Amino acid sequence: MNTLQPFDAYSRYYDLLYRDKDYAAESDGVAKLLQRFAPHSKTLLEFGCGTGKHAELLSERGYKITGVERSATMLAKAPVSERIHYVEADIRHVQLRQRFDAVLSLFHVVSYMTSNADVQAVFARAAEHLNPNGLFVFDVWYAPAVLKQRPDTRVKRMQDEQIAVTRIAEPVMHPNQNRVDVNYTVFVQDLSSEHLTQLSESHSMRYFSLPELDLFAANAGFSRLYAGDLLNDAAPSEDTWGVCCVFQKG
Repeated sequence: MNTLQPFDAYSRYYDLLYRDKDYAAESDGVAKLLQRFAPHSKTLLEFGCGTGKHAELLSERGYKITGVERSATMLAKAPVSERIHYVEADIRHVQLRQRFDAVLSLFHVVSYMTSNADVQAVFARAAEHLNPNGLFVFDVWYAPAVLKQRPDTRVKRMQDEQIAVTRIAEPVMHPNQNRVDVNYTVFVQDLSSEHLTQLSESHSMRYFSLPELDLFAANAGFSRLYAGDLLNDAAPSEDTWGVCCVFQKG
């Protein structure tokens, strides 16, 4: 069994595990928010771009995107395009010396920032890379929903022509830290040889309330314009596990 840092091994099977994720609908939701709050936006910076799924779809809408990702394995799978540029870097420390119309951070990347210092650093980096009145658009685990619904153990199975992947997610809550440690055990079977590999990773996720986010944002010079469900625009509630927020740089 291999125990690695988050996404070191997981990234090899990331796209297969999330093949059923509706990246197109999420990208549509982001585009609608950009049109609503910053209709003249053309340049986007994406924090934690992963394998570039959102970047690719948004680039097809005419946006020019720079994706930042610390996992080289993830970036190796990202699509190459004239409208997309990738940078291997940590979003807490990245310094591009360039400004953008909007900063995006999707698929709960901000929730991976479990310390106050890390959250504040991400807001600061977003502010540094934004044009005046630019937007920071991101989604997080929403505290009221997490505390009501409580994460439970889940099993996911996906398969392609080469491998079959079974992922067991076993969460451990730390309510005094507003954190959930999601312990993954991943079994990967090579369909031709029937060789079975087992991997283990732990992903720590922070859940946020809106007042928390407002405070971090204000400290970095942002004010909130929006919070809601990215797919249906519903207001945040105890049923909204992931909430999308739009903050504007002052």
